[in-house]
Amino acid sequence: MSGISGVGVIGGGTMGIGIAYVFATAGIPTTVVEPDVGRASTLRSALLGRARRGVERGRLDAARADALDGLLSVVSAVEALGAELDLVVESVPERLALKAEVLAAAERREPGLLATNTTALSIDELAAGLARPEAFLGMHFFNPVWSLPLVEIVRGKATGDGAIAAARAASTAIGKESILVRNVPGFATSRLDNIAAFEAMRMLEEGVANATDIDRAAVLAYQHPIGPLRLSDVVGLDVRLDVARNLSRIYGERYAPPTILTTLVERGDLGRKTGRGFFEWTP
Repeated sequence: MSGISGVGVIGGGTMGIGIAYVFATAGIPTTVVEPDVGRASTLRSALLGRARRGVERGRLDAARADALDGLLSVVSAVEALGAELDLVVESVPERLALKAEVLAAAERREPGLLATNTTALSIDELAAGLARPEAFLGMHFFNPVWSLPLVEIVRGKATGDGAIAAARAASTAIGKESILVRNVPGFATSRLDNIAAFEAMRMLEEGVANATDIDRAAVLAYQHPIGPLRLSDVVGLDVRLDVARNLSRIYGERYAPPTILTTLVERGDLGRKTGRGFFEWTP
């Protein structure tokens, strides 16, 4: 056992599901907050299906997969989370006001450590409305969470040493390595990831190559596990657009949203979750 007695994850989207999965399959009781009835109804079956595939591929012990159902709870509101959990991770869309509201509600449940899974928003801005900013930080996971071994821990001005130690321990408990970065816009990984993604989109706009060949270049020449356009589809093009708008306000034109990204989002083609983005996706 990890020594962590309970974790809450707020948000049952792509990232929230992944975060819940890695904690629950590590033997840690995990509660997911998801107010959308349709999404909540499929969340458990999605996680159990992922666990079965993990066993089939030799990536997950069968006993851990069997225990998953009993370790997982789904509730519709933050107020239904257990009080004084060891860790609560917020993973709602990249909008400052929404995250601030959710984090304030989560803090009222008095978790030992409160974290946001933001990819680019300021930890200090998010901490401004909290009563205990010393117990708050960023824990940036990567998609797919069950496969990628890194957690980027982001330290705000008020974050205490105890919170850093707890975040590192939680990362270790789920088999992840962690890096510690200071709170600068885009942190380290989002700046690297998004600049590559946006450049790939501009190359596609300019007709340099098609989407498949741009991604093949990244995979074959630079040994990336997945190309930047396919990864953007997996992350969600709406998420990419939110990040582009946030970073471009700070760093300028180099992070400006490519026209093709804005067009796809306005059309409702958000990537894998809608079945179409830069690529076609089957359910």
